[in-house]
Amino acid sequence: MNQLLDGQPPAQPRFTEKQGQYLAFIWTYALLNGRAERDMQSFFGVTAPSVHQMVLTLELAGLIRRQPGLARSIELLVKPDSLPRLQPIEPVKSSVQRY
Repeated sequence: MNQLLDGQPPAQPRFTEKQGQYLAFIWTYALLNGRAERDMQSFFGVTAPSVHQMVLTLELAGLIRRQPGLARSIELLVKPDSLPRLQPIEPVKSSVQRY
């Protein structure tokens, strides 16, 4: 039965912890700047292909929408209150000893 017709709210979208962090970043960053992809690379300490793959994964999961051929078009399709709190990324510890 259709959840809207039976009075039950739609189920919350399901996403992994990592996907939730990317979604939270997109939401927060879009509020401040209106774009996100390049800065996700820096924030999460990953490569551009890694960010692109996550964006594709989020889009295929129906969690975001993008407009083909339009830069900075990531749109969040989940309610912001269903997102986890964006957590700071721990800096990578260097194996080089400093004296």
